[in-house]
Formats: sequence, C-alpha cells, structure tokens
Amino acid sequence: MAKKPENLSFEESLGELERIVTELEQGDISLDDALKQFERGINLVRHSQAKLEQAQQKVTILLQQDDTAPLSPYVVEGE
Repeated sequence: MAKKPENLSFEESLGELERIVTELEQGDISLDDALKQFERGINLVRHSQAKLEQAQQKVTILLQQDDTAPLSPYVVEGE
C-alpha cells in the first residue's frame, strides 16, 4: 500500500510523481487506473507545494534583518 502524501519526504514525493507521469505517458493502463494515478499525483503535488512553502517561510524568517524580532511558529492552513 502506498504511503499517504503527507508521510512522504519531499524527495520521495518527487520520485513518485516522476513514476506516475512516466506511467501515464506510456498509456498502457486502464482509464480507471489512470484516473487513480492522476488523483494520487494531484495529492502529491499539493503536499509537496505545502512543504516548499514551509521551507520558504523558514528561510525568510532566518534571513530577517531584525535579529530581535520574535519568531512565530508556521501554521499550515487546514491543520
């Protein structure tokens, strides 16, 4: 059974996305399976995008010029 997208690392998500794209491009799967793979890919993209946004915010916080500014935890929408 495949891991949930939220349980995968960013790199694992990218690897799985590449596999899905290759499989869909070959066109050797049924329509039902193609739709399932497409849905999985969309979920992987969404979670990967959220991880990228979190990383971007962390970098922004670390690069702030005001060393006395208080840091606040990043809250992901929907959690």
